[in-house]
Amino acid sequence: MPLSVDNEYAVPTTVGGSVVESAVSSWPAVTYEDRRWVTSFARGEVSGRQWIQMQQPYAAAVTPEVADRKVSINSQLLADAEEASVLLSRFDSRAGATVLPFESILLRSESASSSQIENLTSSARAVAEAELGERDHGNAALIVRNVRALSAALELADELSDETIVAMQAALLAESAPEKTGEYRVEQVWIGGNAVSPHRADFIPPVAERVPSAMHDLLGFARRTDVPVIAHVAIAHAQFETIHPFLDGNGRTGRALVQSLLRRRGTTLNVAVPVSAGLLHDLDAYFAALTAYRAGDIEPIVTVFVDAAGEAVRNGNLLFDDIRTIREEYDAALSGLRSDAAARRVAGVAFEHPVVNVVLLQQHLGIADQTAYRAIDTLVERGILTPARPGRRNRSWAASDITDALDRFAARAGRREGVRAGR
Repeated sequence: MPLSVDNEYAVPTTVGGSVVESAVSSWPAVTYEDRRWVTSFARGEVSGRQWIQMQQPYAAAVTPEVADRKVSINSQLLADAEEASVLLSRFDSRAGATVLPFESILLRSESASSSQIENLTSSARAVAEAELGERDHGNAALIVRNVRALSAALELADELSDETIVAMQAALLAESAPEKTGEYRVEQVWIGGNAVSPHRADFIPPVAERVPSAMHDLLGFARRTDVPVIAHVAIAHAQFETIHPFLDGNGRTGRALVQSLLRRRGTTLNVAVPVSAGLLHDLDAYFAALTAYRAGDIEPIVTVFVDAAGEAVRNGNLLFDDIRTIREEYDAALSGLRSDAAARRVAGVAFEHPVVNVVLLQQHLGIADQTAYRAIDTLVERGILTPARPGRRNRSWAASDITDALDRFAARAGRREGVRAGR
């Protein structure tokens, strides 16, 4: 027998001595408004069918206000969400306690997974080379920019505002598409369909003039502390993706917001737990949950984030074990060297930057050119580094064991084929 819930948490109670399931309160569905489409195409530039279609109104979403909305989920999902939150906190504590630069390793892994959801894939070695400036274009460079967006999200977690959300997106696109940064969008966007008009789109977010007020409402929700953490980040993310406040980068910025909220709520204090790798594990469920959210059902998106948290921790722990094993192997390979030897220090930098060059080592360690080269020679001789781009003027060296571990992490995330991204 269902019962109503009077607070933000759906708590099981007893009837006749038996625990009963709490009812799920209704979450407001997205509504739609007809809007007139103004095209920039001339009659002869599109097909006759498209021209006729563009003369008709299109249905743009109107997002409901959620800032003060009661959040109710069934008792089992609530318990699962609380367990997922604990798992994330424990993993964060474990990662934070290590002497290895696991923060950088996980930040790069989360960035790569979030980018892969948008069909942007690259090897760990290519990403590391892009960080050195050796790859200015392509997916690797885009993933590096996503690292900056995630870093901004974590740094600005305590200051959630329109300005900080805009700053997160700017960190992502300022180099590749600066004209799309600096403010919320002032044009209509849509998901799916074609580039001619929104009439055949899978989903049409709110018109541009509704975005500022919708984001103001979302930020009010994001600042709350009375919603279970996993439900909080899941709903905030789904609402962000529904508003789609930017011309580009909404998916990656919305997942950066997840990291910001986890940090803001104190669930993570040390690292960016790779939640996107968990989402990547079942993109069908992720996109279906976003659709269900827009229809007024919050439980699928909360469930997706519960499952993603579990997958993130499982995969992250395997990566942690891989990196720790590599560190032990490096220590064994460097036996006989002083603890402050330059080669040991360079090997330590490789965990944070698995492709290195002399300039980077000078910046991080403050050592002279010749000292850096001698340290690199020692690491090459002992099998830790290999020439990344032999024969090039700007030489670099790779810690292949580390990039291989990162690639195994990406492979375990196991993106399923045949799924449309970008939602």
